[in-house]
Amino acid sequence: MASALAAAALGPIAACEGDPPPLERAAAEPTLADDVALAAGQRFLDDHVADDGRVVRHDEGGDTVSEGQAYAMLVAVGIGDEASFREVWDWTREHLQRDDGLLAWRWADGQVADPMPATDADVDAAHALVLASTRFRDESFADDARRLAGAVLEHATIEGRLGPVAVAGPWATGDPTWVNPGYADPVGYAAIGRAHDDPRWEQLDDGARRVVGGSASSTDLPPDWAVLTADAIEARGAPAGGSEPAHGYDAMRTAIRLAIDCDRSGRALAAAMDDEYDRAALPDGGPAAVLDLDGTPLVDHGHPVASVAAAASSLAAGDAADAGRLLTVAEQQLKRAPSYYGSAWVALGRLWLTTDQLGGCAS
Repeated sequence: MASALAAAALGPIAACEGDPPPLERAAAEPTLADDVALAAGQRFLDDHVADDGRVVRHDEGGDTVSEGQAYAMLVAVGIGDEASFREVWDWTREHLQRDDGLLAWRWADGQVADPMPATDADVDAAHALVLASTRFRDESFADDARRLAGAVLEHATIEGRLGPVAVAGPWATGDPTWVNPGYADPVGYAAIGRAHDDPRWEQLDDGARRVVGGSASSTDLPPDWAVLTADAIEARGAPAGGSEPAHGYDAMRTAIRLAIDCDRSGRALAAAMDDEYDRAALPDGGPAAVLDLDGTPLVDHGHPVASVAAAASSLAAGDAADAGRLLTVAEQQLKRAPSYYGSAWVALGRLWLTTDQLGGCAS
């Protein structure tokens, strides 16, 4: 029997319900939600962005990854911090951007430590550049976005039975083809597609929803990793091996990104995870940080990204009060155990789920 998540994905792709909220709100009065999100975003930038614009993972040896640079760019746009945005993008472009336009994944000890790109970071950075070109009125950011987004289309997408699909990176286009459901980014794809008038991004949008639903066709939650075969989407452990399929730090992002989808089918996918997160709740109120694909906790501790994911799923399911409670749980967890990844997702969770400062259609 298909899981609730798969069933949500098997229906027809609904038409977009309208344009996402406007990105420029100079005339609008700030709300309490805006103030809380701004504070969370500012904390992430203050704690993890160095003076030169490098995002430092202090709790992971002091290295830098393209994902972190992209998160900081999104946060800076979301809170309207143009100076920080420029510093972070300048560092990223100088130290991580490859000749083909994509971003090298990891930098450490003064140099690129792993040149292979990660598609989520490339899309997030291109999305942030699109937003910045409007919010900060600088067309050069639109040009930079066009180059980066074009490189994703050229080097990190495949045409398969699901239609065009963004894969995990240029390394993932072979046989098997690796995808990461947590990379699904309908709001980012839509924003890039609108800015560049390129219908291929809408096609990637549809493919992403089908990957999420298909990767959990016989389970309740999408995995961190999956492979596309000729006739199936199979949950797998990490590409490097040594692990079983799980719903962990990567896959938790799926609910967050889909809960703000402007297409109701994406929000239905996020809502379908709500019961599993509820059943996996720990004493502090948030779900365990790593779950089996049926929702069984595999660890006895939580993490802010898991609590933000549960908040997103609750919001998509129509329970705004529970979403607010879980966002507070995420912030409390971050205070007890500060981390780069937790700080980033507390900030992004607040911005995406409680404000319209990054676009999207959170209910």
